[in-house]
Amino acid sequence: MLFLEATNLHKTYRLGRRNKVYALRGVDMSIESGEMVAIMGPSGCGKSTLMHILGLLHGPDQDLDPPATLTINGNNVTGMSEKDRTKMRASNMGFVFQSFNLVPTLTAAENVALPAIYSGCKRVEASAAASEALEWVGLSEWADHRPTELSGGQQQRVAIARAQVTKPDLLLADEPTGNLDSASTTEVLDLLQRFNMENGQTIVIVTHEAEVGDACGRVLTMLDGVISDAPAA
Repeated sequence: MLFLEATNLHKTYRLGRRNKVYALRGVDMSIESGEMVAIMGPSGCGKSTLMHILGLLHGPDQDLDPPATLTINGNNVTGMSEKDRTKMRASNMGFVFQSFNLVPTLTAAENVALPAIYSGCKRVEASAAASEALEWVGLSEWADHRPTELSGGQQQRVAIARAQVTKPDLLLADEPTGNLDSASTTEVLDLLQRFNMENGQTIVIVTHEAEVGDACGRVLTMLDGVISDAPAA
């Protein structure tokens, strides 16, 4: 079943009054439900911009002919209000970033609970969900530790637990292994593959690392703001 479909996605940024940067130049792509897909390409090719649009953090350029469209899990999100986009992010999407993006003053458990709280769960329910998510990633014993007391690999596993705490349909990961050593990279990829295979979760990973691409079921290659091919991994 088709989970995500994008057509004619463009994104243009202005630099001053006269200069423009064309980050996306007409992206067309589709992802089936339960796929684990890597988007690979060199720095500056538009991967992160595309990820931000897929994650509803930014919108594509409007007033195009033909118009840009983005459908996620049966929902046409192109013309959604910001309120509805925020609600969909909170309830249906999880995000993992290269720099972990953990709140330094909160414990691992408190960091993991945040998306559940933002989605409307009571704190007791959010705390229980966070404990379960930390158990999934093997960090129950580190629940009361703050990020500075954790290794890079452990911080990224906390970030993955945070992304999983609401059991979202879609997980978006932007260079999730970029700051990790080889052992931690293997741990993170094993976790993502497990969530994909055991839970049927749709996962999209932006990366420039071949090892990450090899762990995915399909690789989309991006160059100069377009998806240039989609070979099977």
